[in-house]
Amino acid sequence: MSGPGLKHAESHAAIHEAALNEARELNEILAKLIENKDLERALEIAYVTVEHWETRTLRHADAEERGLYKELEEENPELRDSIIALKRDHDTLRFLVKNIKQSLDSEGISIHILEQFYALVHVDVYHNLEEERILPHH
Repeated sequence: MSGPGLKHAESHAAIHEAALNEARELNEILAKLIENKDLERALEIAYVTVEHWETRTLRHADAEERGLYKELEEENPELRDSIIALKRDHDTLRFLVKNIKQSLDSEGISIHILEQFYALVHVDVYHNLEEERILPHH
């Protein structure tokens, strides 16, 4: 069973927007540190950003898959294809976060890492729009 916040479109959108705003702010900080060649602090912020994605967005995705998506599909079987697509978005986010983490561990910070963090935001923006489109509006 999913919490009431996940099933209500407006509160769900607020959860998404808060996490995305934090991710965007972290990207801005990281971009400035890389631009200023402060790579030691940039590496620290990159790991903080990975942790943000893991604890905020991916944990939220896990909760959606365990509860909300199952409930929505049971209530509306015609949403099955949309839910499969949403789960694929989650897998894409997980893949990117895992890739970033491995790159940070093996190669350190680079502009390539920042580009992947921007990609995470773009994938998540699209995902959230699609998810909010199918959520019931109460």
